[in-house]
Amino acid sequence: MSTTGLLETIIRHVCTCVADLGLDAETEAALTMPMRELHVSIPVRMDSGKIRVFEGFRVQFNDARGPTKGGIRYHPDESLESIRGLAAIMTWKCALLGLPLGGAKGGVVCNPKELSEAELERLSRAYIRAVSRFIGPDEDIPAPDVYTNARVMAWMMDEYSRIAGRNAFGAITGKPLSVWGSEGRVDATARGGWYVVEEAAKDAGIDLARATVAVQGFGNVGSHAARLASILTGAKVVAVSDSQGGVMNREGLDINRLIEHKHATGGVAGFPGGRKVSSADLLTLDVDLLIPAALENAVTQENAGEVRAGIVAEFANGPVAVAAESALEENGVLLLPDILCNGGGVVVSYFEMVQNATLDHWDEAEVDRRLRKQMKDTYHSVHEKALISGTSLRRAAYSIAVTNTLDAMRTRGWV
Repeated sequence: MSTTGLLETIIRHVCTCVADLGLDAETEAALTMPMRELHVSIPVRMDSGKIRVFEGFRVQFNDARGPTKGGIRYHPDESLESIRGLAAIMTWKCALLGLPLGGAKGGVVCNPKELSEAELERLSRAYIRAVSRFIGPDEDIPAPDVYTNARVMAWMMDEYSRIAGRNAFGAITGKPLSVWGSEGRVDATARGGWYVVEEAAKDAGIDLARATVAVQGFGNVGSHAARLASILTGAKVVAVSDSQGGVMNREGLDINRLIEHKHATGGVAGFPGGRKVSSADLLTLDVDLLIPAALENAVTQENAGEVRAGIVAEFANGPVAVAAESALEENGVLLLPDILCNGGGVVVSYFEMVQNATLDHWDEAEVDRRLRKQMKDTYHSVHEKALISGTSLRRAAYSIAVTNTLDAMRTRGWV
C-alpha cells in the first residue's frame, strides 16, 4: 500500500506555491517536513495465548493552525512512508477548508481480516496505549480510515479515557452515536464531494440531472458516491469498478442492488444488472463525470489523453498523476482536486469535535446544512483564486492552503 509517490506529489505542489510566494529554502523545509513521527511496537496477546508484536505509526505533519487530525488505517502493507504522504495531504486539506486543525495520519501493519474480534480490540487498545502521550483533544485526534470503523474508534476512545482517568469523548472522532459520534459521518466524504461537483458543474454548464457518471472504486467513499448521485443531483451512474472487476449499464445501474451484490459476493463483478467492464476501460468511458475513488495514480500520462469525461472529481487521494494533468487540461477536462473534493470527512469529524467539546448533539439536517455550506464556500474561494491568478483549481487550492498555514506559522514566530 505504498503512497510514497503521494508525498512526492504533494511536496511538488507545495514547492510550486513556495516559488509563487517567493519563499526561502528554510521556509520551504518547514512546510514540507513532518513535525513529528512516531514508530511504535505493539505487543498483543493473541487468542492462542502467544504474544505477537505489530508495528504502528503516527505522523503529525504540522500543527500551526491547531491540533492535528487524521485517520488510523490497518493494512498489511502499511509503511511510515505512506503515512507521511497522507499526513501531509491532511494538513493542506484542513488548511484549505479553514478548519482550526493541522494534519496527521496513523497506521498499523496488520491484516485485520485475519484477526478475531477480540484480537482486533486488544490491538486497537494497545495502539492507543503506545501513542497516548502524543494524542488527545488538544493535541491530535484520530479517526477511522482503511479497515477501521466506528467500533474500532469506540475501543480507542474508551482506552484513551481509561488512561486519562475521565471520559474523553473528544479524543477520537468517527465514533458510534451511542458514545457521541456525529450524525452524517458515514457518507460525509462522498456527500461533501458531491457538493463541490454541484457548484463546479454549474460553472462548467453541465446539467447534472442529465449527466452520466463512472465511479472507480466501490469501497466506503465510492459506494456512497454512487448511491448519492441520483439522490443529490439526479445524475445516472452507468459504470462502477473495484479491485475485483467492473460493471456498466448505459441505462443506469441500480446502485442499491449493486451494494447488496457486493456484500454477498465481495465485489461488483458478475452483477446481473450490467455487462463487464475493466477498471482501466472505465476511466476512458464517454461520461460527463468521472469519479476516481480508489487508487493513487489511476489517471496517468499514458491514459490521460483518452479520458473523455467533462469533469474528473478526485474523491480519492492522488488518483491523477502530476504528469497527467496537462493532458487533461489540453483536452478541456475540468479537474477537481482531492484536497477540495474529499474534505467532507474531516469537516464532519471537526463538527464531531465541536459537539463533544460543547456537550451538544446536532441532528443530521444541521450537520448536512453546515457541511454543504463549508464545501460550497471553499469551492468558490478556490474557483475565484484560480480565475484571478489564471491557474488550475489544484494550484489555487494549494496556494490558499499554504498561505493559511504560513500565516499561522509566521504569526507564531516559527518562520
